[in-house]
Amino acid sequence: MSATSSGRDAVRIENLSVSFSTDAGAVRAVDRVSLRVAPGEVLAIVGESGSGKTVTARTILGLLPETATSSGAVLLSTDRGDVDVVTLSNKQLRQVRGPAVSMVFQEPSTALNPVYKVGWQIAEGLRAHGRVSKKAARAEAIDILRKVGIPDPETRVDYYPHQFSGGQKQRIVIAMALVLGPRLIVADEPTTALDVTVQAEILDLLRRCREEFGSAIVLITHNMGVVADLADRVAVMYNGQLVEQADVNTIFADPQEDYTKHLLSAVPRIGEGTVQAAERAAARPAGWAEAEPVVRASGLRIQYPGRLGQKGFVAVDGVDFTIRPGEVLGLVGESGSGKTTIGRAIAGLTKVTGGSLKVLGHEMNGVAERKFRSVRDRIGFVFQDPASSFNPLLTIAQCVAEPFIVHGRAANAADARSRVDELLEAVQLPRSFGDRFPHELSGGQRQRASLARAIALTPPLLIADEPTSALDVSVQQRVLEVFRDLQDEFGFACLFISHDLAVVDIVADRIAVMHHGRLVEEGTGEQVLGDPQDAYTRKLLASLPVPDPVEQAARREALQAIVAEG
Repeated sequence: MSATSSGRDAVRIENLSVSFSTDAGAVRAVDRVSLRVAPGEVLAIVGESGSGKTVTARTILGLLPETATSSGAVLLSTDRGDVDVVTLSNKQLRQVRGPAVSMVFQEPSTALNPVYKVGWQIAEGLRAHGRVSKKAARAEAIDILRKVGIPDPETRVDYYPHQFSGGQKQRIVIAMALVLGPRLIVADEPTTALDVTVQAEILDLLRRCREEFGSAIVLITHNMGVVADLADRVAVMYNGQLVEQADVNTIFADPQEDYTKHLLSAVPRIGEGTVQAAERAAARPAGWAEAEPVVRASGLRIQYPGRLGQKGFVAVDGVDFTIRPGEVLGLVGESGSGKTTIGRAIAGLTKVTGGSLKVLGHEMNGVAERKFRSVRDRIGFVFQDPASSFNPLLTIAQCVAEPFIVHGRAANAADARSRVDELLEAVQLPRSFGDRFPHELSGGQRQRASLARAIALTPPLLIADEPTSALDVSVQQRVLEVFRDLQDEFGFACLFISHDLAVVDIVADRIAVMHHGRLVEEGTGEQVLGDPQDAYTRKLLASLPVPDPVEQAARREALQAIVAEG
């Protein structure tokens, strides 16, 4: 099942241009790009959304829509020599997908079919490319699941996708890509929504794909720490063009192009928030620390009821914390640690089953909805994915106006338009964007519109759940700048939930670390990130990839030592 090594490049792209037909005319997404990937090499293609990196990668597999027009050549290495993907028919493309090139998609939940067992889905690729018995296909599926680190593969080969965690689902998608031993794997944002510890495991797995299977990898990502950790060479794209290309050490140590320098400068780094947090603390009025907290949790316990007679699941177990007026508390931890459950409990969306949780003076343990309804206009919520939180049938102005209408501050969207325009300007969006629909805005623009909606009623408390996890570094930087400006202007308290320690360091006054439903460490960024006391916090920090290949290599060894110690 290892990829065959030869002297030929795994893929060679020559003068590739791709245009899309739209009602407004042709839009050129890729403009005369030339790249090559040697056998066993990892090439990272980086750039902002709209730079053309994903279009370039999908061209390698012939996955462009019918509205696309391509020119140039994409020469893919196969057992029968190099073939130009641009000229292949659909039937010919199906023959090269799998044995010659496979893809690891960004979102494993959508890449996996929820109604089929994972073993069947892995075996499907084997059956599509040859006559394989059910018994042999199942054996292959079990073997590849074991190789990608799925525990008890003999049993779990018969599980459905929903029975796996996010990181395990990503491993299964990688197993599907590997099962036919491709010469080349195209990995499109394979670690975007993963926690840093799970991300580190997936990066190790991709590294093994190259070392054990001999596969070359084209890595599409906006995470420069991931690039430093995994890539051999880096290609930087902007506006459909290739602006710079060099080995990974040169790109980080001595970038030549202004855009590359801008991209690297936008990457958040641990320690950057220490000075800002100190300045915010110094600017607070006397007696601030003695003010009544906006949120106070004491022995907070949240248990989800069991189903069909099974024991309930304790998501949050005996947690104590406070959020004072105007303070930002960063809540970090892995998926399943309980951080989002706490955010939902504060917003009254999840029932508190034990202990005490006071929100804006209201006890949430046993609270009746009719009593809490009057408090809802004092809590804003920024969701992780604004695309799914906005109604696609409404304009941005209508979406932002919803809080005014729901809480009786305006009769309709037109009545609230002047206030909506002010909010859009506050989040650095032109007023004219109010007349656009959500799909007509970029990810960063939608997230800023989501911020505008959250602060519409000037709430004293904001809950931000992973608001920047899927954004490019430069877009993320602008959203964080807008967040800080809004926090300075409106003075709201905030629970900022994230798995990105560097982002939390920038925005938070204090950081709380969750692990398996318990709060294991709390303090300022300087205390928690600069001198962590808990072993789990140290593991989180060691798992965070940094944008420096030399330092990241040392951190990877340190993480392996921590994991070995248990």
